[in-house]
Amino acid sequence: MNAPAEPAGAVAYAPASGLLGSVWLLVAIPLASAAILLLLGRRADRWGHWLGVAAVGASFVLGLTYFFQLRGLENKSVERSLWDFIAVGDFRVDFGLLFDPLAAVFVLLITGVGFLIHLYAVEYMAHDEGRRRFFGYFNLFVAAMLLLVLGNNYVMLYFGWEGVGLASYLLISFWYGRPSAATAGKKAFLMNRVGDAGLAIGIFIMFATLGTTQYDEVFTGVGSLTATTVLVLGLLLLLGATGKSGQFPLQAWLPDAMEGPTPVSALIHAATMVTAGVYLIARSNPIFSANSTLQLVVVGVGALTLLIGCVIGAAKDDIKRVLAWSTVSQIGYMFLGVGLGGGAYALAILHLLAHGFFKANMFLGAGSVMHGMKDQVDIRRFGSLSKHMKVTWLTFMMGWLAIIGIPPLSGYFSKEPIIATAFERGDWTSWLFGGAALLGAGLTAFYMTRLFVLTFHGPARWTEEIEHPHESPKLMTVPLILLAIGSIAAGFLMKSSVPDWLTATAGLGGEHAEHEAVLAHWLITVLSLLVTVAGAGLAWFLFRNGTATEPQPAGVLVTAARRNLYTDAFNEAVFEKPGIFLTRALVFLDNRGVDGLVNGLAAAVGGGSGRLRRLQTGFVRSYATSILAGALLVVAAFLAVQAGWLA
Repeated sequence: MNAPAEPAGAVAYAPASGLLGSVWLLVAIPLASAAILLLLGRRADRWGHWLGVAAVGASFVLGLTYFFQLRGLENKSVERSLWDFIAVGDFRVDFGLLFDPLAAVFVLLITGVGFLIHLYAVEYMAHDEGRRRFFGYFNLFVAAMLLLVLGNNYVMLYFGWEGVGLASYLLISFWYGRPSAATAGKKAFLMNRVGDAGLAIGIFIMFATLGTTQYDEVFTGVGSLTATTVLVLGLLLLLGATGKSGQFPLQAWLPDAMEGPTPVSALIHAATMVTAGVYLIARSNPIFSANSTLQLVVVGVGALTLLIGCVIGAAKDDIKRVLAWSTVSQIGYMFLGVGLGGGAYALAILHLLAHGFFKANMFLGAGSVMHGMKDQVDIRRFGSLSKHMKVTWLTFMMGWLAIIGIPPLSGYFSKEPIIATAFERGDWTSWLFGGAALLGAGLTAFYMTRLFVLTFHGPARWTEEIEHPHESPKLMTVPLILLAIGSIAAGFLMKSSVPDWLTATAGLGGEHAEHEAVLAHWLITVLSLLVTVAGAGLAWFLFRNGTATEPQPAGVLVTAARRNLYTDAFNEAVFEKPGIFLTRALVFLDNRGVDGLVNGLAAAVGGGSGRLRRLQTGFVRSYATSILAGALLVVAAFLAVQAGWLA
């Protein structure tokens, strides 16, 4: 179907002035810090980490200042064009920035949570020789993510998009001496390239059909596109989003990213990279809202992915991988929200913000556990840590209660509205997607309670080298406490203000179409709490006394979950091996075919010239004999023609 002539998200942007005219500093400060740390080398080892922390902290303070100034403006969207980036004929691309309500909430999340993660990393990486280089990559990552959310057109977004991909590769494979880390970094980079190709082609289509990549011009022009063009464009953008956000079918890289240092896991999985896909769809909401089939695909991807993440997460024993699969699942809820359209766009952003607090809290809590347990990650070998690591236990508990959606913690106020909205589609899909979201809530409660109980409760199942688990230093526990406070209060404080502000000032989806919910809202809330309590209670009952410390025989579903539902095997069989065989075939064809033809031709010319060269002897009698032989051949040919032998 064709889009309306004036999409809801096509808002007008005012030129930046005053303090907001320096919005470019948000990107420039961490970028300059990264350049200093990486270019100065070992000369910055003693103080480089503090420069990295200060840079992100300064961006947060600026972002907060700009946020309050933006709230005071009548037009809540301001734009700053720095210079002409591309100028070819009538085609122009600005190197410009856009600071509006959607960008503002992402800036505060990236820099606020990012600052706490940077602070935590100072102590966590204290004994690593590459700490200064680590903070250089960290700042580069933050700068790229800020450019992604602040760019005023899709080309600028793409620059930040690729910068995030590069920085994530450097951080995931930071300990590149480990084969597993090097492989994980390469896997993340290559799988993201698949999604990046989709995004790039989508931008090409914008240019070919609309002649622009500026947000406001693209959104205004959506109404002139055919339904097929809108669908193809949206699917390509969705492909890019699934790559960065670890959604089906490009989710396999995200759990392997755990090979990087724990602060990397927290930054990627909580506040930055995995939220980029959600940002892309929310920013492009006029495109996605213009085609109901496109929205259905997004909802389907989100619902399927949230269930995949839950099922696999329930079978993992590595504390960081359980949290990684929970990220896959929670981002699935966000995709479900942005796919539902209308006011659910803002609900998805609300869940994204709440998720940033409680997921960073739990990832850093996992790092604290590893710090006290000599870097062990197997939850089957933990237990009884609540007696030895009380701050980590209490803060992790807040994150656990928030993610499973226990009121009044943040996850309840952000996830429950998405579940309720899924039941309001007005057709048979209400039961399908609403049921998937409800089932996901119960599964989330089960596997996250399993993680919490096996880690902090039950009998101690430590290995012999663990004698006295200990609490982490204050530089690590203070960020945990602050993030735990956010896990408690963020949802309640933002449950009305964020959706209302985004919908009213950013045009983020507008109101839902009028549909009669298949279940009353109060009943959905009760069911959500019941399945959550049931899932958590079942996990507590099964694992309160610990679990076997070695793998046990399992049924078909558990075995499949332990093997990531065979998605890695599928990718290997369908894409990796055929790709390897194709590459080898092309190399063979190149060596024996193309190179063989060129080399053979060169050899023939060289050999022929060598043989002809032998005729040049320098002897007069040889030349005279050759002349005589030639003359005789000419005479013989002439006689043959005269005799009619050669007609």
